Amino acid sequence: MSADSAAFGAIRKAPNLTAGLVETLEARIVSGDLGPGQRLPTEQAIVSATGVSRTVVREALASLRARGLITTRQGLGAFVAETAPARSFAIDAEKLESIGDVLQVLELRLSIEVEAAGLAAERRGPEELERLEAAQAAFLAAISAPGADAETVGLGEDLAVHHAILAATGNAYFAKVFDVFNVVIPRQRIPVAALSQAERERHLRRVGQEHQAILAAISAGDAAAARRAMRLHLTRARDRYAALRSEAKAG
Repeated sequence: MSADSAAFGAIRKAPNLTAGLVETLEARIVSGDLGPGQRLPTEQAIVSATGVSRTVVREALASLRARGLITTRQGLGAFVAETAPARSFAIDAEKLESIGDVLQVLELRLSIEVEAAGLAAERRGPEELERLEAAQAAFLAAISAPGADAETVGLGEDLAVHHAILAATGNAYFAKVFDVFNVVIPRQRIPVAALSQAERERHLRRVGQEHQAILAAISAGDAAAARRAMRLHLTRARDRYAALRSEAKAG
């Protein structure tokens, strides 16, 4: 293990692995253990040192990037920011204490991602379409894999599909804003594991079908259809939470 990756050996698992890793890395940066301009270990090195998955590492790094604590350089990796970031907006998954909180985040996502889907349809090129297709293929492969964890199956791949859509707008700020949502994927707050196997499979297939409708509209260059498909996709997620809130009140 390298000297750099050894600095991550003390990271321990927490109930929310992504939030725990973000908290640990942020503390090391703030304390100066990881100094300005210092290169972070590779994703694989962090995975090996901490025992968390690559998806957790990527989500944690994206959250730190959204907060301005780290920067990434193409082909070189992630580095601690040279200067302290100005206080910025961030969503802390650990502070979403109620279904109502998650519903408010979904409303925000609707306002951003619906328009982004339309812009992606208008602006996407061959490279963007290739990335979208690859992200969707990875999601479908993940949810079809035997023995997958019911609560986490396809979460990283689901995120990647949405991120690819925002990137296809050609507006880097959409992707930067979406980094704020990295640890707030709706399914992480739905008791998927409590569903039957058939219900889980049906739920994931429906998500895949909704993704496919969005991507088909983007591929066809139909902005209006892309916005409708994205609105339907996120509205269904919002409605599932609304139903959960109603059930909780009734109980």
